Amino acid sequence: MLTLKEPLDFDTPEWQDFYEKLQSSVSRASLVLTAWQIGLWVAKTLVEHHLNQQAQRPERWECCAACGKQLESKGFVSRRILTLAGWVEWKRRVGRCPNRCVKSHSVPFDAVLGIVAYQQTSMELMRLGCLLALFLPFELAVQLLKQLCGVCISDDTVWQWVQQFGRQAMRQLDRELEALAKGSEPSVEPLEARLDTLPLVIAADGVSVPFRPYPGSTKGKIRFREVKIALLARLKPHQTRSGKHVTRLHQRRLVAVLGNIEALQPRLHLEALRQGITTTTQVVWISDGARGFWRLFEQSFAAVAVGILDFYHATQHLWQAAEAYSQTVAGRTPQQWFQRLRHQLRQGSVHHIIKEFSHLLKYASTPDAAKPTLKRVRQYLQIHLQHLKYRQFKQLGSWIK
Repeated sequence: MLTLKEPLDFDTPEWQDFYEKLQSSVSRASLVLTAWQIGLWVAKTLVEHHLNQQAQRPERWECCAACGKQLESKGFVSRRILTLAGWVEWKRRVGRCPNRCVKSHSVPFDAVLGIVAYQQTSMELMRLGCLLALFLPFELAVQLLKQLCGVCISDDTVWQWVQQFGRQAMRQLDRELEALAKGSEPSVEPLEARLDTLPLVIAADGVSVPFRPYPGSTKGKIRFREVKIALLARLKPHQTRSGKHVTRLHQRRLVAVLGNIEALQPRLHLEALRQGITTTTQVVWISDGARGFWRLFEQSFAAVAVGILDFYHATQHLWQAAEAYSQTVAGRTPQQWFQRLRHQLRQGSVHHIIKEFSHLLKYASTPDAAKPTLKRVRQYLQIHLQHLKYRQFKQLGSWIK
């Protein structure tokens, strides 16, 4: 049985420095930081000891791909890589063809560890650096990485890591999109337990984002470009301490594309399949009145999802009609009419609103300037008639307001 006394040498100058620093620590912060450094040193030592032990196992050498001769061991060669515990070094066997054929160099233990030639940084360290860079500027990510792991790297290194993983992710995405276009179902990871029993809400919208014309430079005139965004969220019921039942966001996934809705559609469809849209008991699509998004809904989600027009955008159109009609009716302000229309909409009486607008368009007392707006809003409500049944939607769950 392995004991700590075997791999750890407490007589080394490094340990003595740690011990003296630990003894001289007078504040809680310095004590914790020193203990943290000792923990990293212990982790590094244990990893090196374990790797060196594993590397001692005999290797069964393969034959040379060029001449067919069996490879021969050339002894142990050191390997060094930067990890979460700092620089880790070990020795492993290296083999080569006795005829010195080109590219016959073989290091089986590196393949077992999942590292490639000339790799100097471990994947877990690169992953942590990229995760920090998602939420922080590169300079702060580097500082935090140093505080956590004692690893000193440059912000340019983190930037290169992000670019590397980004390219890998894009290649993987392109392969999955190509397979989906050919009719193949994507490989889906198992969902979290009972996740398919929670409502899946899909919302989509577009935003304008400012871009500079020259990468890496602040010079030049800003150009706004459209970014299409979709959100896939799982909602979970929750009971507060006071006993009130509320709904909270349990999980969310974001899909964004610099381009039009046609570019967003396959990526959103792929992510929806990953999120178990085909097995989820309740799927809801929420969007404003943009025709492109509702065309996307009809093509990709109408068979499995309930389409709901965002209530805020619907009431915006009602206010436009009320404001355009102004105070034509004595004793009724636009605000008063809007409040009544909004109440009718929430209660599912959209047919009454459409009927009222139709009557107003026939009345001679209706201002000519208000008729185009009334006609446009009426058409808007007619187009989204199936998406405005808010009273019925309320029965789907308390989370629908």
